[in-house]
Amino acid sequence: MVFAATPSGVSAKLVPDLLNAGLKVIDLSGDFRLKDGSVYEQWYKHPAPSAELLEQAVYGLCEVFGEEVKDVDFISNPGCYPTATLLGLIPAIQAGWIDPASLIIDAKSGVSGSGRGTSLTAHYAEINENFKAYKVNKHQHIPEVEQVLTRVTGEPVTVTFTTHLVPMTRGIMTTMYATLNGTYTEDDFIELYREHFQGRPFVRIRDKGIWPATKEVSGSNYCDIGFAVDSRTNRVTIISVIDNVVKGAAGQAIQNLNLMMGWEESLGLTFTPIYP
Repeated sequence: MVFAATPSGVSAKLVPDLLNAGLKVIDLSGDFRLKDGSVYEQWYKHPAPSAELLEQAVYGLCEVFGEEVKDVDFISNPGCYPTATLLGLIPAIQAGWIDPASLIIDAKSGVSGSGRGTSLTAHYAEINENFKAYKVNKHQHIPEVEQVLTRVTGEPVTVTFTTHLVPMTRGIMTTMYATLNGTYTEDDFIELYREHFQGRPFVRIRDKGIWPATKEVSGSNYCDIGFAVDSRTNRVTIISVIDNVVKGAAGQAIQNLNLMMGWEESLGLTFTPIYP
């Protein structure tokens, strides 16, 4: 069993030999998430893996495609931003409660989201007491979000997706705005999401009037989701938070391993958040 946590473009070269050797692989890079190789090359600026491998890789968003990762040999672990975004949107989209064409996603990440490498962006003097947008309309996770939303709706979906870097070590908050297709309350959303994620140990739906905070999931595999409905504008705000290096990476990879092997989904992942 191999967890591949490599820079973009590296896993595409390593994984074929690993699979041919009879090993199971969970890849944490973005190399196998996008099913269209030309889209991968456009956004990641690397040669795409073979179409056969892209087809073989099972997209491992556990709470949505958990049945599909069982008894497979090759899983592509989702990105951190897509994990928080998709868990926050899919129940409402599948229920037909929101208009996918209206989606605006405001995403914020701590510095660890850019990896351990040194850079001017991650320099203390640059990030401390600073808050800035980056890769506006150009983040490589945009097509991943669109691909999954297109898959679950059966129709092409595009989103406005803006990422921000905030002066904290870990954590992601996605604040998502959508036009309602009917008259729904916050209580309706809470009931819908709790029913949708019933039995899933790592998604927690907040009570009415309580919105998630990144500290409340730090160091854990949880995704916390909250809602605010604005009847004046007929829009809903959905807030989703995760720890980008746990639920957004290593924790979800272990969760995928558990499902792949037929083990208890939460095995090795039941530690509590670190707060404060």
